[in-house]
Amino acid sequence: MGMQATGLALTRCSFGMAPMPFITIPMHRDITFIMPAATIMDHMPFLNILPFIMCQSKANPMVIAIMAATLGAVQVAPCIPMTFAPWVPSPTVTIDGMPAANNSAKTLCLWGGCISFLFPGQVTTLIP
Repeated sequence: MGMQATGLALTRCSFGMAPMPFITIPMHRDITFIMPAATIMDHMPFLNILPFIMCQSKANPMVIAIMAATLGAVQVAPCIPMTFAPWVPSPTVTIDGMPAANNSAKTLCLWGGCISFLFPGQVTTLIP
Protein backbone atom coordinates (compact mmCIF):
# COMPACT_ATOMS: atom_id res chain seq x y z
CA MET A 1 0.00 0.00 0.00
CA GLY A 2 1.27 3.40 -0.92
CA MET A 3 0.21 6.93 -0.10
CA GLN A 4 -1.68 8.93 -2.73
CA ALA A 5 0.51 11.71 -4.15
CA THR A 6 -1.08 15.17 -4.14
CA GLY A 7 -0.27 18.76 -4.98
CA LEU A 8 1.52 19.17 -1.64
CA ALA A 9 4.11 16.50 -2.52
CA LEU A 10 7.88 17.00 -2.65
CA THR A 11 9.92 15.43 -5.43
CA ARG A 12 13.63 14.81 -5.76
CA CYS A 13 15.94 13.92 -8.61
CA SER A 14 19.01 11.72 -8.29
CA PHE A 15 21.06 14.44 -10.07
CA GLY A 16 19.28 17.47 -8.57
CA MET A 17 20.60 19.66 -5.78
CA ALA A 18 17.37 20.22 -3.80
CA PRO A 19 13.86 18.76 -3.53
CA MET A 20 11.09 20.71 -5.22
CA PRO A 21 7.31 20.88 -4.87
CA PHE A 22 5.14 18.74 -7.11
CA ILE A 23 2.22 20.48 -8.77
CA THR A 24 -1.10 18.93 -9.69
CA ILE A 25 -3.81 20.82 -11.46
CA PRO A 26 -7.44 20.21 -10.45
CA MET A 27 -8.54 18.63 -13.73
CA HIS A 28 -9.10 15.12 -12.35
CA ARG A 29 -11.92 16.21 -10.00
CA ASP A 30 -10.50 14.11 -7.16
CA ILE A 31 -9.37 15.94 -4.04
CA THR A 32 -7.17 14.19 -1.48
CA PHE A 33 -6.41 16.05 1.74
CA ILE A 34 -7.48 19.46 0.30
CA MET A 35 -5.26 19.10 -2.81
CA PRO A 36 -5.82 17.54 -6.24
CA ALA A 37 -4.78 13.89 -6.43
CA ALA A 38 -2.00 12.96 -8.86
CA THR A 39 -2.16 10.39 -11.64
CA ILE A 40 0.68 8.69 -13.49
CA MET A 41 0.21 11.19 -16.34
CA ASP A 42 1.14 14.15 -14.10
CA HIS A 43 4.79 14.11 -15.23
CA MET A 44 5.05 17.19 -17.45
CA PRO A 45 8.18 19.34 -16.99
CA PHE A 46 7.48 22.83 -15.60
CA LEU A 47 3.76 22.02 -15.25
CA ASN A 48 3.99 19.19 -12.69
CA ILE A 49 7.74 18.76 -12.16
CA LEU A 50 9.69 21.90 -11.35
CA PRO A 51 13.46 22.32 -11.92
CA PHE A 52 15.63 20.89 -9.14
CA ILE A 53 17.81 24.04 -8.81
CA MET A 54 21.06 22.66 -10.28
CA CYS A 55 21.76 19.48 -12.28
CA GLN A 56 24.90 17.34 -11.91
CA SER A 57 24.24 14.92 -14.78
CA LYS A 58 27.07 14.64 -17.29
CA ALA A 59 24.45 13.82 -19.96
CA ASN A 60 22.75 17.23 -19.59
CA PRO A 61 23.79 19.49 -22.51
CA MET A 62 23.92 22.52 -20.21
CA VAL A 63 26.33 20.74 -17.85
CA ILE A 64 28.47 19.71 -20.84
CA ALA A 65 28.59 23.30 -22.12
CA ILE A 66 29.54 24.76 -18.74
CA MET A 67 32.20 22.09 -18.20
CA ALA A 68 33.66 22.89 -21.64
CA ALA A 69 33.63 26.63 -20.96
CA THR A 70 35.35 26.26 -17.58
CA LEU A 71 37.71 23.45 -18.65
CA GLY A 72 35.92 21.03 -16.32
CA ALA A 73 36.09 23.23 -13.22
CA VAL A 74 32.31 23.67 -12.86
CA GLN A 75 30.24 20.49 -13.13
CA VAL A 76 26.70 21.72 -12.44
CA ALA A 77 24.20 23.74 -14.45
CA PRO A 78 20.62 24.95 -14.02
CA CYS A 79 18.17 22.05 -14.09
CA ILE A 80 15.73 21.69 -16.97
CA PRO A 81 13.73 18.51 -16.27
CA MET A 82 12.94 16.47 -19.37
CA THR A 83 10.53 13.77 -18.26
CA PHE A 84 9.13 11.72 -21.12
CA ALA A 85 7.39 8.77 -19.47
CA PRO A 86 4.55 8.44 -16.95
CA TRP A 87 5.16 7.59 -13.31
CA VAL A 88 5.65 3.84 -12.67
CA PRO A 89 4.54 1.50 -11.19
CA SER A 90 0.84 2.02 -11.72
CA PRO A 91 -1.47 1.18 -8.81
CA THR A 92 -4.84 -0.41 -9.40
CA VAL A 93 -6.74 2.70 -8.26
CA THR A 94 -7.84 4.97 -11.10
CA ILE A 95 -8.71 8.67 -11.19
CA ASP A 96 -10.68 9.73 -14.27
CA GLY A 97 -9.57 6.54 -16.02
CA MET A 98 -5.85 7.00 -15.27
CA PRO A 99 -3.95 5.07 -12.59
CA ALA A 100 -3.21 7.09 -9.48
CA ALA A 101 0.37 8.04 -8.55
CA ASN A 102 1.60 6.96 -5.15
CA ASN A 103 4.66 7.73 -3.04
CA SER A 104 6.70 4.83 -4.50
CA ALA A 105 6.23 5.98 -8.11
CA LYS A 106 9.25 7.03 -10.16
CA THR A 107 9.80 8.66 -13.53
CA LEU A 108 12.93 9.18 -15.58
CA CYS A 109 14.56 12.35 -16.87
CA LEU A 110 16.12 12.37 -20.34
CA TRP A 111 19.43 13.41 -18.73
CA GLY A 112 19.60 10.17 -16.70
CA GLY A 113 18.04 11.24 -13.41
CA CYS A 114 15.47 9.22 -11.52
CA ILE A 115 12.70 11.42 -10.10
CA SER A 116 10.79 10.15 -7.08
CA PHE A 117 8.56 11.42 -4.30
CA LEU A 118 10.29 12.48 -1.11
CA PHE A 119 6.92 13.19 0.57
CA PRO A 120 3.54 12.33 -1.00
CA GLY A 121 1.79 15.48 0.20
CA GLN A 122 -0.48 13.77 2.73
CA VAL A 123 -0.40 10.86 5.17
CA THR A 124 -4.01 9.70 5.40
CA THR A 125 -5.06 8.23 2.02
CA LEU A 126 -3.64 4.81 1.20
CA ILE A 127 -3.92 3.26 -2.27
CA PRO A 128 -3.00 -0.31 -3.28
